[in-house]
Amino acid sequence: MLEFFNENQEMIYFLILCTFLGIEIIANVPAILHTPLMSGANAISGVILVGAIIIMQKIDPQDYVSLTIGTISVFLGTLNIAGGFFVTGRMLSMFGNKKKK
Repeated sequence: MLEFFNENQEMIYFLILCTFLGIEIIANVPAILHTPLMSGANAISGVILVGAIIIMQKIDPQDYVSLTIGTISVFLGTLNIAGGFFVTGRMLSMFGNKKKK
C-alpha cells in the first residue's frame, strides 16, 4: 500500500485537490445557476457513458470481472443521467405557467 502511494503520490494529491476544489465551487453556486449547470453535467455524463460503452465492446468476452464492473458503471451512469434530467425538468416546471384549477 505504501509503495502504491509513493509511486502515485502526485496523482493522489491532484485528486484530493480537485475534490476539495469541486466541493468549494459547487457549494457556492447560486440556486439560479443550478439548472444550467445540471444540464451541462448531464451532457458530459452522456459523453462519458458513450465512451464507457465503446470501451466495454473491446473487453475480452471471457473477462467476467471487467464486464460486470463495466455493466454496473453503465447502469449507474444511465441512472445518473436520467435522474439529472428528471430533476432539471422539475426545476424548469417551477418557472412555467401555473395551471388553473
